Amino acid sequence: MTTTVLTCADLDDGLLAALLSRYKIIVEWIALGMAIPGSYWGESEAGLIGDRLLVRDDTPVHSALHEAGHYICMDAARRAALHTDAGGEFIEENSVCYLQILLADDLPGVGRARLCADMDVWGYSFRLGSARAWFEQDAEDAYHWLIEHGLIDENGQPCYGILRR
Repeated sequence: MTTTVLTCADLDDGLLAALLSRYKIIVEWIALGMAIPGSYWGESEAGLIGDRLLVRDDTPVHSALHEAGHYICMDAARRAALHTDAGGEFIEENSVCYLQILLADDLPGVGRARLCADMDVWGYSFRLGSARAWFEQDAEDAYHWLIEHGLIDENGQPCYGILRR
């Protein structure tokens, strides 16, 4: 098992920005040593202000994808006022976790298996004991929520659009 997590610095230049631009999210890089504006958890965790995802080189990829997932899964009213705390209900949080795992497949060198391992190392908590077990065996509610809201298709692939309601 890995003991370190992939960071944004581990990604090829522009990959994260290219992926998230499909959702109209702007990735903004913050210099190392500077606080990340809009970061709910502080430290190296990604920040979210409006349509801007703020990251540093040491920001974990899973954090960047998770915060992007919040932006994608929230309604327009919440998105318009978004600053730091994405809020949302339990099912939305599960759906964000599910979507971040799917999006990892769009980042060469990441993929869902590695992202799940990183989520486990970081301390995500799922009742089946791991992110991968949850994703594969216990996430039907999140899967169906994402389909219902047009964020993934019937094959479980991202539709690259944000929630519109």
